[in-house]
Amino acid sequence: AYRIEFWGDEIDSISTIDPLLGEVIEKHENRVPIYPKTHYVMTKQTIKRAVKTIREELDQHEEVLVNEGKVVEAQRLHQRTMYDLEMIKEMGFCRGIENYSRHLTGKKPGEPPPTLLDYMPSDAMIVIDESHQTVPQIGAMFKGDQSRKGTLVEYGFRLPSAKDNRPLNFDEFEKRRGQTIYVSATPGNFELEKTEGEVIEQIIRPTGLLDPIIEVRPVKGQIDDLLEECRQRAERNERVLVTTLTKRMAESLSEYFLEVGVKVTYLHSEILTLERIRILRDLRRGVHDVLVGINLLREGLDLPEVSLVAILDADKEGFLRSERSLIQTMGRAARNSDGKAILYADKITDSMRRAMDETVRRRAIQEEYNQEHGIIPQTIVKSIDATLVTAYEADYFKVPLDLDAFEEYSPKQLKETIAQLEQDMRHAAKEMKFEHAAEIRDRLRYLRERELEYR
Repeated sequence: AYRIEFWGDEIDSISTIDPLLGEVIEKHENRVPIYPKTHYVMTKQTIKRAVKTIREELDQHEEVLVNEGKVVEAQRLHQRTMYDLEMIKEMGFCRGIENYSRHLTGKKPGEPPPTLLDYMPSDAMIVIDESHQTVPQIGAMFKGDQSRKGTLVEYGFRLPSAKDNRPLNFDEFEKRRGQTIYVSATPGNFELEKTEGEVIEQIIRPTGLLDPIIEVRPVKGQIDDLLEECRQRAERNERVLVTTLTKRMAESLSEYFLEVGVKVTYLHSEILTLERIRILRDLRRGVHDVLVGINLLREGLDLPEVSLVAILDADKEGFLRSERSLIQTMGRAARNSDGKAILYADKITDSMRRAMDETVRRRAIQEEYNQEHGIIPQTIVKSIDATLVTAYEADYFKVPLDLDAFEEYSPKQLKETIAQLEQDMRHAAKEMKFEHAAEIRDRLRYLRERELEYR
């Protein structure tokens, strides 16, 4: 916290203090930055103009809703907007103020909102990584936002101007982007058309690593064959990625591997980001030897310990088995000097053929370069960094408990103990002894569960 001392109407001193103890940590000579709680800071003139135009839009749209027989929606919109207007007039801010951004910026209906691109110099250069995925997302962001906002407007939760607080549509982005570099191992059609065939290939890796060897094996007996491959990799302290087509197959495969003693885990779309990071870290550490997934084993998985990528049902044409998807998935094994990709299929599809031909072409160029320059491929050495996971664990730690003493407690003893522990927990929190309070909290949770068992 900051302490600002005045002498009359002049600042005498500024210091950083401990807000709990009041002790001075640091004295500041001239100035100190104090940031607003929110970045929506406006002049009184802007607020006055915005309130007027918001009220005008409210009156107009209320009339439209009533004429359409949407009386409830009109009332809902009136109450919410009037509350927001009062907050803006009194506080200069309201929850969801970004939905009134068109009025605050003075833009006309339908005009694109101000974005970071407007502040970039005319000769700025934009780099779009994983462009085959990112470029389609630019247009998808706009469409998804308009769909959601349209529902809010239809049911009277927001004014129509809320739809102007939006991402740029694709055409607007194209007009503003300036010089652009598209980066991808598998460029999309849009990027290839824009470059008119002039593509710079960065095939040679500084480590001398090659694209993985590719093998195609029959579907019959694929699980037993894959199991043997996984066991061989586990003996060499290497890891395996397995990608399936369906969630059910991924779950069944994981269950079977667990039953036969393989250290396997399953990655799916419902897993939160921090948990996903933890799973990938555990894979690298050797807690798991095999990771099974569906469409989560593609871009951005930099796992040097992975020496094998197995693709089940590789001959099933579709989004997950397209040329680009296959190249990206097989590329997960390219961080290891012994990288290999096994495609389980009964026939070689056009997508498989193109993906394999491209990988073989790149591998040939890499091998030739290594031979000319005497380079021996070396697996990437990368620290198992998990900053986010460490922070997560620090915030949500579990205290080791000794609960044996409570096993023989009667219902009466449990009730008395719970009451006493609740007092102890509040006292510990008041004294800022948070670890001790957390320990008591976990004991209370256990005792309350025991108490329920007696009822």
